[in-house]
Amino acid sequence: MHLGAAVLRVAQDSPVKNQLDRILEIMRQGIVESRNAIQGLRSPGSQSSDLVGALSRIQDELKVQPDIDFRVTVTGRQKQLAREIQHEIYRIGREALVNAFFHSGAKRIELELEYSDSELYVRIRDNGCGIDPQMLEKGRDGHWGLPGMRERATRIGGLFKILSSPAAGTEVQLSIATTIASELSLPSSQLGITKRRRFLTIQSCKHPI
Repeated sequence: MHLGAAVLRVAQDSPVKNQLDRILEIMRQGIVESRNAIQGLRSPGSQSSDLVGALSRIQDELKVQPDIDFRVTVTGRQKQLAREIQHEIYRIGREALVNAFFHSGAKRIELELEYSDSELYVRIRDNGCGIDPQMLEKGRDGHWGLPGMRERATRIGGLFKILSSPAAGTEVQLSIATTIASELSLPSSQLGITKRRRFLTIQSCKHPI
C-alpha cells in the first residue's frame, strides 16, 4: 500500500515509472496467488464426498467475474471413489480451473466428468489464449501448478494430458481406471507407483500455470 501511494506521486514521464508499475503488478499477482493457495488448503470441497459438487463450487469460491460461462457436464453413473483418489482428482481439477479462470482470458470454461465402466475421465476446457509451449514443458519459475498436477496424476496411476493452442484454447484431461479409482483404500506403497504412462501434448501457449 505504501509503495502504491508512492508510485502515484511519481511523474508519468519518470524513467522509473514503468518499472515501479511492473513491481506493483507482480506484488498484486503474488497476493492473489497466495490467497488462492490458502483458499485451496482450507477449501471444504476437498473433503466433500461429492466430487462433482465440490468442483462445481470452485467458481463461487474464487469469486471470479460472473460473465464467464462455466458449464458442468456429467455423463454415466457416478461411482464412489477411494478417498485418497478423490482428493487428488479434486486438487488436479481445482488447479486446472484456477488457471482457466485467472490466466486464460477465456469467456467459456467447461468441466466434464465421464464415468464409464472402465475409466473415469475429467476434462477441463477453455476458449482462452492457450499456454506457452516452453511453460507447458518446464513450468513457470516459482509456480508449482503444472508440475503438481502431473505429480498427483502419477501418484494415483492416472493418465494426464494437456492440449493447448491460441486458436482452440486449452484442454486438461485426466483419466484413471475404475478399478483403481474405486479402491476403498490404497496401500501406501501403491500411491507412489506410476501405473500408467503420462503424455503431454504441446502446440502453443500464452497463459501461465
